[in-house]
Order: sequence, then structure tokens, then C-alpha cells
Amino acid sequence: MLNRVRSAVAHLVSSGGGPPPRPKSPDLPNATSAPPAAPPEAPRSPPARAGSASAAPRKIAEARASFSRPTFLQLSPGGLRRADDHAGRAVQSPPDTGRRLPWSTGYAEVINAGKSRHNEDQACCEVVYVEGRRSVSGAPREPSRGQGLCFYYWGLFDGHAGGGAAEMASRLLHRHIREQLKDLVEILQDPSPPPLCLPSTPGAPGSSDSSHLVGPQPCWPLQKEVTHESLVVGAIENAFQLMDEQMARERRGHQVEGGCCALVVVYLLGKVYVANAGDSRAIIVRNGEIIPMSQEFTPETERQRLQLLGFLKPELLGGEFTHLEFPRRVQPKELGQRMLYRDQNMTGWAYKKIELEDLRFPLVCGEGKKARVMATIGVTRGLGDHNLRVCSSTLPIKPFLSCFPEVRVYDLTQYEHCPDDVLVLGTDGLWDVTSDCEVAATVDKVLSAYEPNDPSRYTALAQALVLGARGTPRDRGWRLPNNKLGSGDDISVFIIPLGGPGSYS
Repeated sequence: MLNRVRSAVAHLVSSGGGPPPRPKSPDLPNATSAPPAAPPEAPRSPPARAGSASAAPRKIAEARASFSRPTFLQLSPGGLRRADDHAGRAVQSPPDTGRRLPWSTGYAEVINAGKSRHNEDQACCEVVYVEGRRSVSGAPREPSRGQGLCFYYWGLFDGHAGGGAAEMASRLLHRHIREQLKDLVEILQDPSPPPLCLPSTPGAPGSSDSSHLVGPQPCWPLQKEVTHESLVVGAIENAFQLMDEQMARERRGHQVEGGCCALVVVYLLGKVYVANAGDSRAIIVRNGEIIPMSQEFTPETERQRLQLLGFLKPELLGGEFTHLEFPRRVQPKELGQRMLYRDQNMTGWAYKKIELEDLRFPLVCGEGKKARVMATIGVTRGLGDHNLRVCSSTLPIKPFLSCFPEVRVYDLTQYEHCPDDVLVLGTDGLWDVTSDCEVAATVDKVLSAYEPNDPSRYTALAQALVLGARGTPRDRGWRLPNNKLGSGDDISVFIIPLGGPGSYS
């Protein structure tokens, strides 16, 4: 056991993800373009050539999958090679000559300084049209583009232990969201409260008359009020779970290696929905004010949830870990002494007598960026990680990882926004070395140097944030102006102007 723990501590890695099983998700058709502005789904930027002609097909497929970059970057083969260069770390953005991203969104990214073979971040920006599946009355809906809904979508996916999960999520998560919204098209356009139940399709299981099963109605309070906003939140949450289940089913045949944190923004009917599962971050900078739009999910922030699961299901700990937390590792010589500890119910600390079980490795250990679950993973929510095991062990970590995001909502119609009001999305490569206040200061500095109607200003801001976090190369690595280490991680940033497409109707 001691050797196993030593091996685990020596091979710390970071990651995120998982839920209880649910029915298999339907096959997803190609994303439908929005009328008339949405571009059709395009293949991702082609990979650079990898391996020799005699290389095994599977190895070639893995190399290509891990080396793909977002389509909207429009990278040539030479551009792909520059984007994959750990020494130069050139910042990548969509070309000025190409079609601009929706809402004049700005984007920039840079590869890590050698942490992984390729850039394991992925990004997606789409306009998605949702065709209603049925009418509330139960009658099948006649196909008509005028009856559908359109939503704008941005996604950042920070991969770990391989880029497969991030690449798959960037291609498919918005399609899962679209599928979940199909039943809501008519409901969301109707100002009356949502119906409690949707009518069954004639002939479908459970569609027969069951009124004879209803007995006398007990004394029951009025039903809970359900808002249209909460329906959209539920659709996003379900989409994350279905995406995670699809990864579990296809992880072998499609080389869906590793896992990924997911930060997603959906704009629908005047509201912005920010869904985060992992340690990426979103903030709104509005008239100089900073409005947090996400929470990072790490072993520290989710300690009590993890400990509660370990307490309720001790078999998940495999006899190797304890759900209790101590200020440091308990030593055998301290048996019988009273030491500070805390469990799943505590936010403070208390003393307990050290017993033999307390010598096991703690479920949650470390602080800050070094905090880990089972001495292995540094994030507690995300997608994928279905094959993740404790180092030198067969003990799975996935049961402790959740794929469900926290969703925060911002109503754009409640405020007058100027062109300098933006939503900033960034993977942890940005936030590890840059504070919210520093980002807000950069927003003000960069945007004030451009005309308000210049659409390139938001890409320039994204580039400035990425460059500021990356630093410049010096003798001892990449350094910031204060000589502190810059971010050696992959960095990806979206800048979404809250002025939007010009109308929130």
C-alpha cells in the first residue's frame, strides 16, 4: 500500500467528469443551420501529416484526432504546424479575411510549453436552429422554419490525459442541447406557464388512457412554479449527461481518450446561460464591474460532496483511502493521539483519536492547484475519464466525478450594454496566472484603443489576454513582466460582446 501511495503521489495528473446511468441517447443528426445566418457544420481543421506510410492506422487516427484545431481558425497545414510548436507558442486567432464569428466574437489560443504533446483545448462557436418536435396539444408539428428557435453557442473544452474527449465534446455537445430543446420550442414561445406533462404520441408506450388508475386525490399543495428559464437550464444539464454517456459508449471504437472540463454559453430568447463543469471560468466585465458567471469545481471546492460519497459508499474507497481529511498525512507513530480532522459535515476542524483506518491515504489531499482526488485528478466535474484509475491500481475514480454543470443565467434585456461590456471565457491556463481584476483592466485598456464599431477589437482583446498569460521566453522558461512564471498550460479565450447581434428579441 505504501508503495502504491508513493507511486500515486509521484504521478499526479489533473482532469474531470460522471453520473448515474440513463437511457441511451438517440443518434444525433448533423447540426441544422439557423435561418439564414448559421453556417453549415464543417469538418475541423485538417491535421498535419503524422507518422510514416507503414504506421498502424490506429496510431495515425489517434495522431490526427489529437492534432485537430477548431474549424473557424481556418488553419493551413503550415498553420497547423506552427500552432503545434511548443517552442514558438504562436497565438492563433481566426483570420481577418474569413467569415467573422457570430456576434463579432473574439477568440485566441496558444499551445502549452511542453506539458502535453498537442494542444488539448478545443473550442466551438455555432448558431444552431431548433425545429420543434411536437406541439403542446400532442399533434405532430408540420415542418416550418418559422416555428423554430435559434440559439447562439460557445464552448471551451479543456482536455486532459489526451485530446479525444475535448474534441468529441466540441463537435457534439451543442447537438445534444439542440435535441433537448426540441420538445420546448412551442413552450418557450408561449408566455403561459409550462405544462406539467407533455401529451404522449398516439400509439407510444404509456399513451393509453390511464384515468382508471387515478384514485381519490389526497390533500396536496399547489404544484411548484416552473419557469421557462429552468426548462432551458434542465435541457443543458441533460445534454451534458447524454454527452458523457455517449463518451462512455464510444470510448473504445473512437479513441475518446482522457476527459475534459467544459465551459459552455448558450444565448436564447434574451438570456445568456453559462454552464461550467470543471476549472475553466467565465466573468462579465460591465462598465468596469466584474460579475462572476461560473464556479471552479476542484477537490477543495467539492470536498464535502466527495467525502459524503465516500462515507455512504465506502466500497468506492477500496480499503485504500479514508474519506476523512487531516491537515497532513497521519503517521503510524501518531496512533492513539488526538489530531485535527474534518468530515463531510464539517466546514471547521475538530480533534479525534487516531485509529488504524486513519492511516489510509485521504480521499482529498493537497491545496490549490495541487489538490487531488485519490492522489490523481485535480478537477471534480467534466466529461469523459471513464477509464481513469488510481495510479498503480484498478480502483476507478469516475464514481467521484460529476458531469453535471452549474448553470448561471444573465438576462441581457435588463441592462443597457455599451460596446465595451463583454463576457470573457477562459480555460484555466488563463486564470492560473491572471486575476479577474487584471482581466478587467486589460479589457478597458485594449477596447479603449479601438473604435466602438470595429469588430476586430474583440479578437485583439482575446489575443492580449492570451499573450499576457503566456508571457515571453527567457532563459528559464516563459516569464511575465514581473518575472513570475507565465502559464505553461494550453490557453484558450473567447470574448463575447454583450451588445450581441444588435437585438435581444
